[in-house]
Amino acid sequence: MGFYDLEDSGNGKRNFRSWKETARRLIQRKGLLSGLGCLAAAAAMFLVVLFPASVGVSATERQLPIYCVQRDQKVLSISFDAAWGADDTDTLIEILERYDVKATFFLVGEWVDTYPEEVKKLADAGHEVMNHSDTHPYLTQCDTDTIVKEIVDCNEKIAAITGVTPTLIRCPYGDYDNNVIETIRSLGMEPIQWSVDSLDWKGISAEEIVQRVVGSVTNGSLVLFHNAAEHTPEALPTILETLLGEGYTFVTISELLLEGEYTIDVTGQQQSA
Repeated sequence: MGFYDLEDSGNGKRNFRSWKETARRLIQRKGLLSGLGCLAAAAAMFLVVLFPASVGVSATERQLPIYCVQRDQKVLSISFDAAWGADDTDTLIEILERYDVKATFFLVGEWVDTYPEEVKKLADAGHEVMNHSDTHPYLTQCDTDTIVKEIVDCNEKIAAITGVTPTLIRCPYGDYDNNVIETIRSLGMEPIQWSVDSLDWKGISAEEIVQRVVGSVTNGSLVLFHNAAEHTPEALPTILETLLGEGYTFVTISELLLEGEYTIDVTGQQQSA
């Protein structure tokens, strides 16, 4: 069993209201929490689902995507999954540009089919455009040939618009097993999960989104948002302002990942070999 973000359980397009609330008061609380790091956050998630405490190359051992990255510097990545709706594309691009932040967008192939101009906007703005499968299935319920087709078809659609073939994929619903992970890596791609979930897909308030993200990130965090969530455009400016004020640097996921040989520990943290 993998983790599920339930991103398609929303109600489609929604109206947004402007919101701005300072989160400076979170900085002190953040200081108390930062020591926990993405290791603790990810470890807690694994305990909930009773993950086996082993990672390796054997087919009998649990194969994991990357949940976060071991980093000494205050650097992190934010990402957006896009499976439905595109009304907020311009708004998200404008907010990210305002703070000079580049993000990683994981796009479903069917979304690419429906919104090719939005895909081009994201790429032209300098954001990283990556794979979120072609039709958004539970990949653990697919045979290997279908998994390959889901990945390759989406890659081809994105490459046709951006000129760049994705090298990263986020499994729909965060759902994976050994076969899914091994198949992804056999294609020369890296599966990416997250260590901080904004839960924006639940329709929680902008203030709650801010508290969840600002209070949880640490060095090497991977933060999950959704492109069509109800209050994300309202929460994002405060999140960026607060974390930038704390000295964090935002980079794309490809830039966050470690180069060369690496291992992935039992919490899903990528570490230098």
